[in-house]
Amino acid sequence: MTVRAAPPVGPSGSLGPEELAFQLTALGIRPGDTVLVHASLSAVGRVRGGAGAVVDALLGALGADGTLVVYTQTPDNSDPSRWPVTRGCAVPPSQWPRLRATLPAFDPGRTPSYGVGVLPEEVRTRPGALRSGHPQSSFAALGPGAARITAGHDLNCHLGEESPLARLEEVDARVLLLGVGYSVCTAFHLAEYRVPGRPSREYGCAVADGSGRRWHRYHDVDFDASDFPALGDAYESQPERPVARGPVGAADCRLFDLAPAVAYASKWLVEHRSRWIPGE
Repeated sequence: MTVRAAPPVGPSGSLGPEELAFQLTALGIRPGDTVLVHASLSAVGRVRGGAGAVVDALLGALGADGTLVVYTQTPDNSDPSRWPVTRGCAVPPSQWPRLRATLPAFDPGRTPSYGVGVLPEEVRTRPGALRSGHPQSSFAALGPGAARITAGHDLNCHLGEESPLARLEEVDARVLLLGVGYSVCTAFHLAEYRVPGRPSREYGCAVADGSGRRWHRYHDVDFDASDFPALGDAYESQPERPVARGPVGAADCRLFDLAPAVAYASKWLVEHRSRWIPGE
């Protein structure tokens, strides 16, 4: 087998798309893969071309048959009572009715993502990118699998069986944590839907449909990512070593298959969240 030499690093230690693609391939990304990426570009270090170069590198490693997926959440489109959590600020209750009546409706083509860094925006705004329609928990995708992954995202389901996460599970997608930890691993939220007795709560957001803008209320899982780092460490430490680790630039990265990780997480959460289980 011929081993390709790594491209030279650029001036001042900076990296370009070719060097990054080489490192992504060395980590284990294969042509034709479907990969859900969570990233901290600051962790990668100096990159010639910024976020655009990182996306180019990911697409280069995936090839023409691969599909790149990112989480383009918009939790700022939420009930004003939740803004201390979703926006990091609070408004007086007297203003809540006005805000519910005037908050701009989610537009898949125009509403920017919020709180997930610059990479999702770079993917979302690329020509040919598709985005799912959930007003708080959308995903964007580039590649031949984008339509299947982003279609049919139910308005009342953030990250469950009627979301792109379940479609990613169906197509044997992989997860790349690019300089970030398990605390932001959205795939584990799919496992939360499969825990008996899971708590739920009411959500609210502004949506637009055939009748115009309206305020939509619905119930869904009350998410809790506080134990995801412990869950990820437990998954990674299994004897079969299901997680590949390696550098991309200066970033410590993890790559793993989504479906077995979700299956493991479902069992782990049942064991470690006994407070959710009726009768426990």
